[in-house]
Amino acid sequence: MKITEFVDRNYLHFNAATLAEAARAYSRHVDGGGAMLVTLAGAMSTAELGKSLAEMIRRGKVDAICCTGANLEEDVFNLVAHDSYRRIPDWRHLTPEQERELAAKGLNRVTDTCIPEEEAMRVIEAKMVALWERAERSGERFFPHEFTYLLLREQLEEADYQIDPRDSWLHAACEANLPIFVPGWEDSTLGNMYVARVLAGTLSSYGVVRSGLETMGALAEWYLTTTMGATEPNPSTGPDQRMSLVVPAEEAKQTVGFFQIGGGIAGDFPICVVPMIHQDLQQPCPIWAYFCQISDSTTSYGSYSGAVPAEKITWGKLDVDTPMFVIESDATIVAPLMFGYILDW
Repeated sequence: MKITEFVDRNYLHFNAATLAEAARAYSRHVDGGGAMLVTLAGAMSTAELGKSLAEMIRRGKVDAICCTGANLEEDVFNLVAHDSYRRIPDWRHLTPEQERELAAKGLNRVTDTCIPEEEAMRVIEAKMVALWERAERSGERFFPHEFTYLLLREQLEEADYQIDPRDSWLHAACEANLPIFVPGWEDSTLGNMYVARVLAGTLSSYGVVRSGLETMGALAEWYLTTTMGATEPNPSTGPDQRMSLVVPAEEAKQTVGFFQIGGGIAGDFPICVVPMIHQDLQQPCPIWAYFCQISDSTTSYGSYSGAVPAEKITWGKLDVDTPMFVIESDATIVAPLMFGYILDW
């Protein structure tokens, strides 16, 4: 039985029904010509989400990604050092002393999986430092994902890979030249390494890697180009005409959906681009045309990740007719299942 058939037959109630409805709505959105932005929080790359996400990219089901710096780099770490990873089946029962033993061996634990520092992080660091130094010498500046694309295109060869590159979502994104937005990149292993190189004097400034503010600007330009085909601001519309800045979906060049895996900055950062365009740039564009979040965050007072989607209507991010879904479960279970459904596996 195919995944699609299994879900249609068995996922009829509660969170299961929400998963099925969200997957169908995702398919309707992209099959109808809509674009989709996927956000990656948590440790989805270390969880090897690339096994399904890469095919979503190749099949044109994903048009842009917003991810943490950790997810950007950890897909590359897995690509080149998979054989040296160590799985810890009884990770819930480790003592602090056992954790220290792992640290002494250069094994950085992510739940049940240890990333090997020497084989993964230090190997990639040496190659990335060479790219940063070259960019500084030539006066060039790139976004974090652009440096990673250069790494894949220039510094790594197929002989360096320890997994099938078709299971790497970043490899698929690089082949498609997919736009990737990485807010807070400094909160990552490579971001830390970059700062260390500046402090040590290897690099002379922090300017080689383009900033989070520039990332928001690039996201706004992408959103406007995708939905409107233009990025010219409209200074004639005042703040009291905010709702007139919302373009009906049928008048947009293309609408964009929002598929959020987890919470945090990977989701909080990009969803703000629409109210920023409306309220601060004073430029018309459509609101997000689809919203789905996979989250195990309990709905609570004051928790953004735990806020119900309708709350976003008050912030100008979603509208009353936006299809909205929250699947309260483990993303490592839900996301591959949804992708399999959408891909008709």
